Amino acid sequence: MRATRRVWSWVGVTAVAIAVLAGLVLVLVVQPRQREAARDDAARASAEAFAVAWRQGDLGDAMIADRTNALARYEEVVAALDGVRPHRVDVTAVVRREDEALASLQVTWPFGGWTYTTMLPLAGDLDGPDGGNWTAVFEPAVVHPELDDGDRLGAERTSGRRGEILGRDGTPLVSEQPVVEVGVQPSRTDDIDGLAAKLANTLDVDGAALAERVRAAAPDAFVPVITLRRSDYQAVRSEVQPLPGTVFQESTLPLAPTREFARALLGSVGPVTAEIVEASGGRLVGGDVAGLSGLQAQYDDHLGGARGVRISRIAFQGESDELFSAPATDGADLVLTLDLGVQQAADDALATSTAGNGNAALVAVDMSSGAILAVANTPASGANRALTGRYPPGSTFKAVSTLALLDADLTPAETVPCPEIANVAGRDFRNADGLALGAVPFSRDFAHSCNTAFVGLSTRLEPDELSKAGASVGLGGAWSVGVPAFTGEVPIAKSSVELAAATIGQGQVLASPLALAQVAATIASGRWTEPTLVIEPRPEAVSSEAPEPDAERLAIVRDLMRLVVTEGTASALADVPGEPVHAKTGTAEYGTEVPPRTHAWTIGFQGTVAFAVLIEDGTSGTSAAVPVAEDFLLRGQPSR
Repeated sequence: MRATRRVWSWVGVTAVAIAVLAGLVLVLVVQPRQREAARDDAARASAEAFAVAWRQGDLGDAMIADRTNALARYEEVVAALDGVRPHRVDVTAVVRREDEALASLQVTWPFGGWTYTTMLPLAGDLDGPDGGNWTAVFEPAVVHPELDDGDRLGAERTSGRRGEILGRDGTPLVSEQPVVEVGVQPSRTDDIDGLAAKLANTLDVDGAALAERVRAAAPDAFVPVITLRRSDYQAVRSEVQPLPGTVFQESTLPLAPTREFARALLGSVGPVTAEIVEASGGRLVGGDVAGLSGLQAQYDDHLGGARGVRISRIAFQGESDELFSAPATDGADLVLTLDLGVQQAADDALATSTAGNGNAALVAVDMSSGAILAVANTPASGANRALTGRYPPGSTFKAVSTLALLDADLTPAETVPCPEIANVAGRDFRNADGLALGAVPFSRDFAHSCNTAFVGLSTRLEPDELSKAGASVGLGGAWSVGVPAFTGEVPIAKSSVELAAATIGQGQVLASPLALAQVAATIASGRWTEPTLVIEPRPEAVSSEAPEPDAERLAIVRDLMRLVVTEGTASALADVPGEPVHAKTGTAEYGTEVPPRTHAWTIGFQGTVAFAVLIEDGTSGTSAAVPVAEDFLLRGQPSR
């Protein structure tokens, strides 16, 4: 029995010993593997951090050995790239041996798809936690494998022909034209302040800012003052050329026929700003010329084409070897529906107006095709309020309210009172200039824009009926013209007061001049046609249900708009030559002042052209907007 126990005791001891030995083997084998794997992971993490920092353009975020010297050397190597950074940097492999590792990086630059593989050395402190501390070791060959110590990159960029902006008949609206850039060379003047003052007086520039820039520049630098069309330069040449210190550079820039021509829409082209370079993701660098605003900026990729580039290795001794080259490609033309003659007429008509605060807009639309013929703004270099402005439409909206009222069984011959004041739920609504027509046919209320008549009729409408009527002529629709545009808002009324205000285009109702020009075009043609502006490249289609207005009701409103011209608030348009003019005026209150400030509107159509005119802070549609509409119509119809 004791022997048996002794045997089993030895068996137990042996089993324990085997287990201990197995555990020891596991520790001796597994732990080193885990430690080595952790070191591999730490080395790769350091390489990934370097790749991300390089791609983001801030190597200061990466762990780099001898950081200050390394960053300075990197800047020397890539100085000719003008701040362009790689588009992608991917770590494809990391091979480690003890405290040294080598990472393979696939680098892609925004230069015509320039891609290559380079190696990043890594040094590790294996005593650190979690796999040790690893740092990147910078050398020129990290940037490109063919660079040695002392080498740097060279870059030469070229541009192809910039595309033109064409009108609907192929007429160039923007094309290359000669310009003269006026500048100052500091070393050529002894009186910087005097020169700056004279240039400011002649060229309408900031003299103080110019003097500051001249003082900060190198003696022989070209300090730009202003870029002028050749004709504008000739007008001031005798005044600026003799001034000591002035210098001049001739070149070409894409320009419209005049400085004002659809400028807020078309935009401008010029040397890129630091902000544009940063936003381009490496496509542009300092010194490039690109679209700065408007369509020129929105479609710069299309118009500008692709820059060409030659990247070279410049050795310490000065030798140069090509590393990569890609030719420039020409840009493509941008084709619009604008009509050269109609746009000039719109620009000129706005320029003659002295009403309001100087901010105004005019949009013209071909009623049969939906083509936008003119987009004019003043000031010409300001906001594109013609397309993106958000304004209460005032009484021009009565054309839409009438559609809803006709659906509620109103007829133009029905007698509808027009008192001086109408009260709805405690709020008084008044007519302009104390108008009170008495009990008259609705057609006369419409012609003379009687607010109180519409307010009184608002009780016939359900809260959503104005919203539906607006949608039937495109207001608030999801249509796109290839450039940002506001299509309008007609919210469902939440009270009887809101509904009454909405019938006369006040309250929460908003529209842009484009949206109201499209309303006029729909009424004129008797059907909805989606407006268009950019023809090529064709804008992405917006999936939405097309409005289906009632053609019979549109015809009634069309006749009422003719009465506005023959006997109502737009009678100044009655003698415009050509086909009959139809119109609706509007005076839209806004703000909290007492009495409220007003914007002036006129919408209408003649022949094949529908239009909308807005004059900010205009006294009334009749006095401020109608004269601009008349001037526009007198200047002619579209070219064919």
